[in-house]
Amino acid sequence: MSNSPENFDWDKFESQGFGGGYSKEDRAEMEKMYDDTLTTVQEQEVVKGTVVGITDRDVILNIGFKSDGLVATSEFRDMPDLKIGDEVEVFIEDQEDPNGQLILSRKKAKIVSAWAKIYDALENDNILEGIVKRRTKGGLIMDLYGVEAFLPGSQIDVKPIRDFDVFVGKKMEVKVVKINAAFDNVVVSHKVLIEKDLEQQRAAILNNLERGQVLEGVIKNMTNFGVFIDLGGVDGLLHITDISWGRINHPEEVLQLDQKVQVVVLDFDDDKKRISLGMKQLTPHPWDALPAEVEVGSRVKGKIVNVADYGAFLELMPGVEGLIHVSEMSWSQHLRNPQDFIKQGDEVEAVVLTLDREERKMSLGIKQLTEDPWTKENVLTKYAVGTKHTGVVRNLTNFGLFLELEEGVDGLVHVSDLSWTKKIKHPSEFVKVGENLDVVVLELDVPNRRLALGHKQLEENPWDTFESVFNIGSVHKASVLEKSERGAVLELPYGIEGFAFPKGLTKEDGSQVEAGDSLEFKVTEFSKEDRKIILSHTATHTESADAARVAKATKKAPATATGEKKEKAPKAPKEVENKSTLGDLDALSALKEKMMDNEKEAGVKKLEAAAKKSKGSDEEASEEENNA
Repeated sequence: MSNSPENFDWDKFESQGFGGGYSKEDRAEMEKMYDDTLTTVQEQEVVKGTVVGITDRDVILNIGFKSDGLVATSEFRDMPDLKIGDEVEVFIEDQEDPNGQLILSRKKAKIVSAWAKIYDALENDNILEGIVKRRTKGGLIMDLYGVEAFLPGSQIDVKPIRDFDVFVGKKMEVKVVKINAAFDNVVVSHKVLIEKDLEQQRAAILNNLERGQVLEGVIKNMTNFGVFIDLGGVDGLLHITDISWGRINHPEEVLQLDQKVQVVVLDFDDDKKRISLGMKQLTPHPWDALPAEVEVGSRVKGKIVNVADYGAFLELMPGVEGLIHVSEMSWSQHLRNPQDFIKQGDEVEAVVLTLDREERKMSLGIKQLTEDPWTKENVLTKYAVGTKHTGVVRNLTNFGLFLELEEGVDGLVHVSDLSWTKKIKHPSEFVKVGENLDVVVLELDVPNRRLALGHKQLEENPWDTFESVFNIGSVHKASVLEKSERGAVLELPYGIEGFAFPKGLTKEDGSQVEAGDSLEFKVTEFSKEDRKIILSHTATHTESADAARVAKATKKAPATATGEKKEKAPKAPKEVENKSTLGDLDALSALKEKMMDNEKEAGVKKLEAAAKKSKGSDEEASEEENNA
């Protein structure tokens, strides 16, 4: 037999090699038959494979390639009933690894498929269903077919969500609103689905909206000025003043978030974008229940619910308030802060001053509970002219100060009645607001509620004594307090002030007197009525001017002293007159100087006694204060 091993041509076979016995036609036919049994695959694509084997670690899949692929069993946890023959989608990672093995992945296949669905949903506005995995800052993280997507808190619902944890683990339908391919970020929204459902409901509400309509809504947001209420897709504002007839400081005192409430439509704009709601309008107004016995002059009790700069509001009953103006809190004419009298929350009794039930307004007073001090029976004797009192300085003005002797009784101390000796330009130089001041009543006008008071009148007028001490021609040492173009202000003994004109400020060496100098000055003019003393330093060293002034004063002295006109003596011969004039002048000058020295000595003694008495009073007052 030609086919028997004995007849096989081994030399020919070895020379042709394996497969070399095929012709070109036979080889082409064989290759075609082999290629038809294989599938062309590309890396990084998703294909379908058939399960041909399952082990503890791997699942063997046939994708029609020249070799089978392996996928870890852990990737099929979502398919507990997986069996041989089932078809699944897998992702080709590598056609042939270093070991010649085909590398497949079902997990990546799921992700690629998920992204395809997500892009399709964004393009075609499809709805996707996912599971909320966890909460994060500002929203939720959802699982969409294996891809994580972010659901912002503002896109969960049309109303604000305060607790995100309640959604964790739950399924939720969403729409894709944004994809960031560079970072593989997906943003979804559940709110858009709800808004579509609410559009019809919102349209129905707005079309039928009218003033006075009563609606039911849910409180979705709360602020210090009111609450926003969801009326079913339409929001309305319930202002804090329209929540209750009574006064409330914050809506949370009477309302809660997510609470269902009945409200009435008060107003809305033409576009119906702003809707004003009311709640208190659904109940009767408390003023309608105000007792009839409440009238002008009656006493009422209540609680202070608000204190402002101009007064306080007293609540008689919820929704019924009266204003106590600050001027009605005290008989005092000096308006103070209402906080000085009452505080919020105080229980207060007051008198009804005005009442208007139609306008629902009421004014109240507290000071009317006590008697007006100006109408008391003893006011004429208590504040009679000449009586002495101590009051509190309440206000300072350019012309004087107002002193409160008791609550509601004020008096004016003119700036000229503060001191006998000092020229005070403004009361602030003498006293401060809040300090006590002793005064004497100068005038009393009960019908006009006026008191004229004086402080300097508590002491004798020292100018009666100064007239004999600072007589014209007398010389005193004085200090220059201040100097100006008009002259200089001088400080004389006993705290009295004098004035020197510029012409009297020349020193003996020709220089000018300056502020701070302490020099001798001669009195050139004295006026007790005007409390004015004019002095000159120049006169102290100008003998001629001094002699002329003394002669002039001597010539006028008899008429000034007696107040009578001096009779004219018959003219003597010129020769005799010349002889006797010098002697007469010397005698008269000596006599006048002696009289002036006596008066000056008496005045000085009187002032020293007054100063000693004043010093003793100050020491006693200081001792009493220390003992106190």
